[in-house]
Order: sequence, then structure tokens, then C-alpha cells
Amino acid sequence: MVDAVTEPVESTVDIDRDHPRLSLGTEAARNLATVTKSVPQMQEISSRWLLRILPWVQVAGGVYRVNRRLTYTVGDGRITFITTGTDIRVIPPELGELPALRGFDDTTVLTTLADRFAQQEYAPGDTITDIGRPADQVFLIAHGKINKIGAGEYGDRTTLGVLADGDYFGDHTLTNPDSTWEYTTTAATTTTVLTLPRTAFQEILNQSPTLQTHIEQYRTRPQPAQNKYGEAAIDLAAGHHGEPDLPGTFVDYELAPREYELSVAQTVLRVHSRVADLYNEPINQLEQQLRLTIEALRERQEHELINNRNFGLLHNADLKQRIHTRTGPPTPDDLDELLSRRRKSQYFLAHPRAIAAFGREANRRGLYPPSVDIAGHAVPAWRGVPILPSNKIPITSTNTTSILVLRTGEEDQGVIGLHHAGIPDEVQPSLNVRFMGISEKAIISYLVSAYYSVAVLVPDALGILENVEIGH
Repeated sequence: MVDAVTEPVESTVDIDRDHPRLSLGTEAARNLATVTKSVPQMQEISSRWLLRILPWVQVAGGVYRVNRRLTYTVGDGRITFITTGTDIRVIPPELGELPALRGFDDTTVLTTLADRFAQQEYAPGDTITDIGRPADQVFLIAHGKINKIGAGEYGDRTTLGVLADGDYFGDHTLTNPDSTWEYTTTAATTTTVLTLPRTAFQEILNQSPTLQTHIEQYRTRPQPAQNKYGEAAIDLAAGHHGEPDLPGTFVDYELAPREYELSVAQTVLRVHSRVADLYNEPINQLEQQLRLTIEALRERQEHELINNRNFGLLHNADLKQRIHTRTGPPTPDDLDELLSRRRKSQYFLAHPRAIAAFGREANRRGLYPPSVDIAGHAVPAWRGVPILPSNKIPITSTNTTSILVLRTGEEDQGVIGLHHAGIPDEVQPSLNVRFMGISEKAIISYLVSAYYSVAVLVPDALGILENVEIGH
């Protein structure tokens, strides 16, 4: 019987036999040392400029009501389309956005009108309408950009504006068959439009008594006195002499003003009691868990202030305060146009990639926007208005985004943040942490809640530059 040979077991410690160690190794010493460590880090934390610049108004009752002067709104909305393959069709009820059809609810007639729209394509530079020629069609822009060009004082061409997705023009032809085009329109990009000839509308009008009644009421309806902003006019007298009869007036208010309810972001933080009892030194586990959870809630709060469909800034800007870029990327001309729509613009808010795109366009013209100091940070500015970064502004799949400009504060009838400070168990203004109990599995639960909203006091407090291309 042969005895088995036992192989020697190698040591897990790497020993250099030619150069024996003269002192304790660092790997072994680390087991007995106290490691210097950081608190938990979090990449999601951003600058959150919007939360910093908004003046926060206390909403004790949970609801903030914005009272305004009575404003008349007539067909200034945008039109929505449906696409099937390459075919584009207007949604029939959306035709109610045209001034002449506002309030007309005969679905059958609207569907018949929608079916008569024809789809047309234009290449960049193509002329769509000519100034002075008879206006005999309604144009709905499904996709693309169109420049409105008029005649300058000395016969040169001047750009009057840019129309894009959802806009329309030529709607006056529905009620005025003898009108002419007051401007020339040309396609700035590849453009798809839906057109309705005046003759086709007249055929449907002749066959529909309800539409005839509606159009006649629209033509004869007295137009309310209003200022250039659409607000009910205040009758005044100025520059008179002697003792004429002065006009009497009053300021009419909206009967159903908008109310903003505080929204909430919440989560339940769970910490095992064993962790809270045994692993709290030198770093308090519960404190760090709460800190990171609160940071995440604040990030979500800013996202909601920008993107929420009910009260977010991107979805609550007035349509007259939305403009399109002239060429695609954000240029100094575009930001100037955005600033010209309002008084006392205080901040631009843009995605960092949009800021970089604007910098490229400015540099291409030999312009180098200066920096301004905001709370100890040097940020780029245009015309003295700081351009603040926010990664919460979305970028679409086609590499386009939006740039916002704001005037803030109640005194300036601007954009304000809404919150409710002083709630029970508050750890930050309008944010509290409430103990919910310990489960049978020894897990401690805390309810973490943040309450907030944002309000635009008057329409020109917020403007948006849309369809900003950042891929050039």
C-alpha cells in the first residue's frame, strides 16, 4: 500500500523570499486602522437654479388664485394633427381653433371640412403665397417652418415672423372672400401644410344651415373694446380742453380666475432598526438616508415645475409668448426676439447643450457673451440677462429643446413659486419628515413629503423659444 503524498498548501500572503519584509504591510495594517471616508455621494444632484431664483410665496390654504383683468380670447390656439404613414389629417374638433369656427360644435360638418383639406409639400425657399395676390386658401402647418415676409418702408423685404407646427394663416378668407395676402410666405425648411380652398368651404357652407348661422353670427357679433393685450378696455380721456363730459369706466375681472393647488412629491424612507442602532458611527445612517432622499425630492420638484402638464412652465406659457427659431439653432437674433416680447426679463433657463449651441452661434458671428455673477457663480449672459442651466428641460428625439425666459416676483407680475412653510415635522420649508412606525420586521418607516407649485401671474412673464436645434 502506497502512502498518499500530501502537497504543500501555498500561503495566501505574497512573500518575497529574496527580500524579506522588515515591517508590517499596509494591507494588514488597514484592518486595524480607522478608514477616513466620505458621506454617501450622489450624482443626481444638480444646480437647481429654478428653485433658487423663484420667489416663494406662502400659500396657507393650499390654493393660490390668480385674479386678472377680463381677457378676450378668440381662436389663438394651435391645431393638432394625426399621422398615418405619410398621410396627415387635421383632427376635426381642432378646426375650432380658427377664429371663424370658434364655438362651432357640429362634429359632422367639422369632419366634412377636415376631409376637404389637401396635403402639400414645400421645399426650403419655395414661395407659398405672394403679397397682394388674392387670398383664397386656409393653410394649416403640420410640420416645418414658414417665414412671413413683408415690404419695408423703402421697398426692401422684412421678416414679420416665423410660423411652425400647429400654426395657421389665411383663416380670414373664410369670412372675407375678397381679401388679399398682406405678406409673402416662404418655406424656411421642408414643410408640410394642409390647405382648404375658399371654394370648398363655400360648398360646405351652402349645404349646412348650422354653419351658415354660426358664420353670420360671427360676422355680426360686436367686437368688445379691448387693448392690444386682449384685456377689456378702460375708457379714458386725455389731451382735452375745457369741460367735456368725461367717460365713465370700470375694470372688469375674470369671472373664473385660475387657481393653483399645491402639488406634492412623496416617498416612504425605510431603515432597518439594526442599521440605525449599530452602524451609526462615525456617520449617522438615518441622517444620510434622509439627506439623499430630500435631494432626490428637490430634483423631482424642479422637474415638475418645468414639465408638469397642469402647472409646469413648458405647458403653461401663453401661445403668443411662444416663438420659433429663425434658422434652427439658437442665435442672438432669436434671444433678442424673445427679450422683446416682455419687460424686465430677468433670467434665461436652458439645457446646458442649448447654452453650448447658443455659444457656437454667437462665436460664429464673432460675439463672445460676457459672464455675470449670480450668487457667487459666473454664468453666461445675453444683453445682461443671465443664462442659467437646467437639465430638467427635455431634449426630443430629434435633438430639439426649448429656452425659457422669465420675469419673477409678485411685485413685477412675474413667475412665482408656491409653497406652504410651517407644516408639522418640517425639516426644510414646505418639506417634512413624519415617523410612520416600526414594522414586525423591525423596519422603521418615515414619510418624506414636499409641497410646491408655480404660477404665471400675467402671460408676458414667461416666454419660450421652441424647436431649438442643438445638433448643428
